[in-house]
Amino acid sequence: MTARLRELADAEQLSLPFPGAGRTGERFRALAAFAAEDTVLGRLVEAHTDAAAILHELGAPTPVAGEIWGVWAAEPPDPVLRAAPSGAGWVLDGRKLWCSGASICSHALVTARHGEERALFAVSLSQPGVRPVPGTWHAVGMRESDSGAVDFEHVTATRVGEPGEYLTRPGFWHGAIGVAACWYGSACAIVRPLHARAAAGRANEHALAHLGAVVSGLHAARSALRAEAAAIDQETADPIAQRIRARAVRAVVEQAATEAIDRVGRALGAAPLCLDAAHARRVADLTVYLRQSHAETDLAALGDDAGKEDPSWLHL
Repeated sequence: MTARLRELADAEQLSLPFPGAGRTGERFRALAAFAAEDTVLGRLVEAHTDAAAILHELGAPTPVAGEIWGVWAAEPPDPVLRAAPSGAGWVLDGRKLWCSGASICSHALVTARHGEERALFAVSLSQPGVRPVPGTWHAVGMRESDSGAVDFEHVTATRVGEPGEYLTRPGFWHGAIGVAACWYGSACAIVRPLHARAAAGRANEHALAHLGAVVSGLHAARSALRAEAAAIDQETADPIAQRIRARAVRAVVEQAATEAIDRVGRALGAAPLCLDAAHARRVADLTVYLRQSHAETDLAALGDDAGKEDPSWLHL
């Protein structure tokens, strides 16, 4: 997977259309295709292309051929990565958790604290003060995403945008839906063994019912992603409506992907999980990747926003 990612970066095949520029549907289809090829590949491509979109939106230089960027923006209560002014720039010190591609990426967009403010910084990871921490990524699913901790010791960085702008910019929710496009692509790949059995005439009525349920769920997910891509390309500045749409789409895709994992397993039993290494890894990877959703917390936030709005979204 790492070699494939580097091959794509060197060939400039990671340059996808920016969201909101008229080709958002093409962007989502590409992300889904990468995740269908390999879930971890899709995860890392999504992060790189999200970094490119963030840099573009905030007026900073975008990635060039050969670079692989991550977005390391998780903010647990502890530890805290700190930023301090240094000459004309900034330096970062501390530990950052949840750094996907920690030993793979060449650059990253990293959130850090300056006093009580949270800001975003562009960092070249080739500096000697950047050290991935061994033994901090124990995952089975998404193991190859290499998402452990990284220590920073007096690492030079460039601030991108104003403090807090990373979260308040319109494109924040565009990136969130890009993740859902990857969930969708990976879920479609998980269904392949069940579809192959049905196509070969070897599926009983229960397996066919599972396939029908999966197809209907993925159809709803695909329709939601397509509709949202069109809405993004015609977007007006309404942050609450944008959040409602994004969270709703993510919930639809998450539900479809979760059901795909469950129903394919129930239809086919343990054999593909035990005898097909690629399928078993894909199921494990997507199971972990879906937990990038905050489940009921996200649904509660969606309900809170929806309760404040005119319920026009209830009508065709």
